[in-house]
Amino acid sequence: MSPEILNVGCILIGLVMLFYGGDYLVTGSIRLATRFKISPFVIGATVIGFGTSAPELAVSVLASLQGSGELALGNVIGSNIANVGLVLGLTSLLIPLTISEQRFKSEAPTLLGVSLLILYLAWDHHLLRWEGGFMVVLLVVYLWTAFGKKEVSEIELEEGGYDWLPTPLLIIFGLILLVAGAEVMVKGATGIAREMGVSEWFIGVSIVAMGTSLPEIVSALIAAKRGHGEMAIGNVFGSNIFNILLVLGVASSIQPLEIEEAIHPDLIFTTAFICLFLVLIRLRHNLSRLDGVLLLLGYATYIGLKGAGVL
Repeated sequence: MSPEILNVGCILIGLVMLFYGGDYLVTGSIRLATRFKISPFVIGATVIGFGTSAPELAVSVLASLQGSGELALGNVIGSNIANVGLVLGLTSLLIPLTISEQRFKSEAPTLLGVSLLILYLAWDHHLLRWEGGFMVVLLVVYLWTAFGKKEVSEIELEEGGYDWLPTPLLIIFGLILLVAGAEVMVKGATGIAREMGVSEWFIGVSIVAMGTSLPEIVSALIAAKRGHGEMAIGNVFGSNIFNILLVLGVASSIQPLEIEEAIHPDLIFTTAFICLFLVLIRLRHNLSRLDGVLLLLGYATYIGLKGAGVL
């Protein structure tokens, strides 16, 4: 069988895995929210946010053990920018997202505070063990507070929602299919790009970067399509918070991260981009198609500046 056919097959298989993975994960998450009277936002920020941050955790912990502090921090910065610019930008461009004013007021300070925290802690080019431990403690407090909020759920389960699978298995299978499907699809797309003579750098900042965000993109799109926009927004809130408090917290707790390269511009851009994102939501308590365009342009600007060596 020719490499071209294998690569196309990988893309098709990856798409199928992504679809069913997202469908399983969102259905299981909605069941969980209904059963325990937890809001879709909180489920998106915790269950889905943690699951979609698992690949970043593995990469950063491995980088920490190998003494590559720049890779560990760069992985988190790139992922957080992609979550806001690519995931929510693309999702709101296709399906406008809404969040209640009360929900925004209660959740936005945490995301902003955590973003400012990593800006402060990493500014001196290292993350020490005690700083990592502090971030992990903050994560425990965040989770305790999030799951302690019991709310009256008005979610109705969809008919034919995989009744043959228990909720925990739905969520686990969904996460596995999402991550594996993204990897398979990236492998096929990368193979085709190389056959066409596309540069490795462009492959990295486009296909690979998109691939690492595919689990978030698919789960956000499916949640939004089912009318659970807060779950989609919560996914990005939670994923960014987990990336900082869990991924960097655990990585620097295992071994202090020494960051030799100039990271200040990246840290400033990330923080400013998060602030822009929060301002856009605060204006009308939703993300419109225009907001989606602005977020996508912000992400494209970051990639362009990195490619030009400005950042």
